[in-house]
Amino acid sequence: MNKSELVAAIAEKTDLTKTQSEKALKAFMETVEEALKNDDKISLVGFGTFSVSTRKEREGRNPSSGEKITIPEQKVPKFKAGKALKDAVNVPPKKKGKGKKKK
Repeated sequence: MNKSELVAAIAEKTDLTKTQSEKALKAFMETVEEALKNDDKISLVGFGTFSVSTRKEREGRNPSSGEKITIPEQKVPKFKAGKALKDAVNVPPKKKGKGKKKK
């Protein structure tokens, strides 16, 4: 699903227009981005948590020359799915009945 498909799905489920849905999605994304820039954590119970993690400085290699390089420390966004979202995604497949066939 891409952004325009997500906007259309939101519009359908909320009775908003596509324009209003796009504004709401954009506001959500901007709010999450601003919070993460400020090292805040956003927890949506049941859905998941957006946070920022720091990758420590480490040694790496330039793939073309093999030369050692230092990869600087950097912040990276993380998302950890909540229990309800995990449960929704991991619905076990329906088992075919092993009972007697009906005639």
